[in-house]
Amino acid sequence: MARPPAIFVGDAPGLDFLNSIATPVDAPIDWIDDGEGFASWLEQARLVSVDALTSIRAHALPGELDKVADQARSLREWFRGFVREHKGRALAAGDLVQFEPLNRLLERDESFSRIVPQFGGGSEPFELLMARRWRTPEALLLPIGEALAQLICTEDFSHIKACEGPACTLLFADHTRGHARRWCSMALCGNRAKQAAHRHRAKAHRVQLEDSGF
Repeated sequence: MARPPAIFVGDAPGLDFLNSIATPVDAPIDWIDDGEGFASWLEQARLVSVDALTSIRAHALPGELDKVADQARSLREWFRGFVREHKGRALAAGDLVQFEPLNRLLERDESFSRIVPQFGGGSEPFELLMARRWRTPEALLLPIGEALAQLICTEDFSHIKACEGPACTLLFADHTRGHARRWCSMALCGNRAKQAAHRHRAKAHRVQLEDSGF
């Protein structure tokens, strides 16, 4: 069965990775439950180029992408535990020891810089661009590790929240003014909450009328 498009409501790539398993309607969906799903999610997240994914698919051994997807799911659940434990408060220096698995992943990276034409309309004809060597399917884990590291180093964990939807598992970084965001999105959970509140008020009003003899 074809998967629906992945959900990107986290306002941070690292949280979007955690949200790659969710229950948008009734049944849970895991967008990285196999190798092809993982590759598709990376493409939708724009963490890996189409050209790199095409090359990796073409050269991967049978089952190799599925094994990498297994590793990605393990990484996701390890980091989900860390985020759920620490969300709502700022990280402290003492938390560093917990990042050892992530640092070991980052140490595998084969990134480099190269000079390329300037496409951004700048005054100079060239720019320095970061690139990565995609030698094996396991390299697909590296942009994930980078996204998680960026979340740790650039986001205030005081503003990382879980959606207040009763059955929702989605996480997000609250970048709103006043940090009053409550829902993963209005389309997914906000409208459901409004509808539920409306039904509750309507029911309470009917009960009040009945008690009043109307």
